Amino acid sequence: MFLKRARSLIGLDIGTRAVKALELTWDGAPRITGFACAEVPSAEATSDTVARVLRDGAFRTRRVVTAVSGKSVIVRYLTMFKMGPEALKAAVRFEADKYVPFDVADVVMDSQPLSPEGQADLGPNEMRVLLVACKRSLVADQMRVLSAHGLQPQVVDVDAFALGNAFALARHPQGEAARKVAALVDVGASKTSVNVLAGATSLFTREIHAAGDAFTAAIATRLDLGQADAEALKRKPGEDEGRVRDAVSAAVADLSNEIRLSFDYFENQFDRGIDEVLLSGGGARLVGLVDDLGTTLGKPTATWDPTGDVAIAPSGVDAGRLREHMMDVAVAMGLASRGAQ
Repeated sequence: MFLKRARSLIGLDIGTRAVKALELTWDGAPRITGFACAEVPSAEATSDTVARVLRDGAFRTRRVVTAVSGKSVIVRYLTMFKMGPEALKAAVRFEADKYVPFDVADVVMDSQPLSPEGQADLGPNEMRVLLVACKRSLVADQMRVLSAHGLQPQVVDVDAFALGNAFALARHPQGEAARKVAALVDVGASKTSVNVLAGATSLFTREIHAAGDAFTAAIATRLDLGQADAEALKRKPGEDEGRVRDAVSAAVADLSNEIRLSFDYFENQFDRGIDEVLLSGGGARLVGLVDDLGTTLGKPTATWDPTGDVAIAPSGVDAGRLREHMMDVAVAMGLASRGAQ
């Protein structure tokens, strides 16, 4: 009898302020077998930071999944007549210029029907289809970064969908939990990713260009600090917690309103409410943010652990450092989870 070889995959999250990499290995059940992260001192240092993270993580594989985001990525949820896979591809390609604000020749595009949970409100001859398009130039840039470090790209995903994959792996939504609607809100440095899920099915995504950098800028302006000092105070306010909360109140209100508008759109579109809001990302550590968002949104709001009950390898992973950065690894975890598919 031949033993099945364990599969390993790195989820590589290249952000504007930090690079996070998490490796999952499947040998029956998933285990976290590698983790590293490092801050990006400048945009020019991104490639060097990736190299440092790969070196520090001592990963067992070079197979990697990464993600794209930003204004060059388009996500649409389309309602179409029911049709087979080949007919769907042809129909989406034929009508792509209705939904994609770029030359179709300049984009990489994919589509797929949602699971039954995402079809519940439709007529018998209709189907809801997820369309994703990304400029080829953005994908090419990612490929150049990966190939420069000897990595073997398996999939290029989208940040918001990676959040959903991490949620499915960590929470295993089944039974009653699968009927609940959860909004995953990942507050990064330059953007906030939103993914609204029914069970494990994504029904709505949005990228909001307000996040942790706006909090830092508000602290710097209100308290007359340099950017570095403002960032340090944001992370560890200590006895200045009240001053920090006052300084960021307008920026937090702006983000809260954008999230609320997204939720209003979703609830009107699907005629169903959001049951809980789950925060992740480095920006979600901001003092008072959980309470402030919960008050504005009027919904149960909390942080969550994207690693869930996934086992951590007893050697090769600094479990303490991983727990310290638990809020930061939702996207990387979701990317690495593609190894189970």
